[in-house]
Amino acid sequence: MSSKSLRAHGTPPLLSVYLNDHLAGATGGTELLRRAARSHRDTEFGPPLAALAEEVAQDRESLREIMTDLGVPVLRHRAAVGWLGEKAGRLKPNGRLVSRSPLSDLVELEAMRLGVEGKLCAWRSLLALADTDPRIGRARVGELLGRAERQIETLDALRDRCAATVLATDLAATATVAARAAASRGDTAPADTAHAPAAAGRQPVAGPR
Repeated sequence: MSSKSLRAHGTPPLLSVYLNDHLAGATGGTELLRRAARSHRDTEFGPPLAALAEEVAQDRESLREIMTDLGVPVLRHRAAVGWLGEKAGRLKPNGRLVSRSPLSDLVELEAMRLGVEGKLCAWRSLLALADTDPRIGRARVGELLGRAERQIETLDALRDRCAATVLATDLAATATVAARAAASRGDTAPADTAHAPAAAGRQPVAGPR
């Protein structure tokens, strides 16, 4: 629908594009969180990811309702972009071509965090708009904003734990391989294995197979 057509129907075109883009992001974020929750259902990451997936799905519906209140139509092709973007993100190899890379867990957690940060910006924009548009409930948007801040705190904690496990394990494995290679060559200088003892007992977060 063109800008002129949107204005003719009483819909600000820039607001329409802005909210539909955030709706597309919410669609992709919901898909990513649901998949991550399924993949980690037997790990300590499973419960918090499942709770986040449910909340983000609810937030998406809240955005739809706000769009309806503002007379902003849902542009289906933009929502489909968010869904396709999440599927395409699965193709990133992250250092491995056959099996899933442990690094994918960390990359996906960072992507989730960025997605929630974008949603937080949308809520702030709507809160600012509420000063001039009574159709937007300040209390409601304020609650959504607060929940987004809590979601970011949860994702930050999960990301930090994942990074400590995945990257430390990588350092330990590299030190071990380097030491063995040096020994096979008969090198007199020992490889740096300072990180190996600290990481030896850690295992990467299990990802989907």
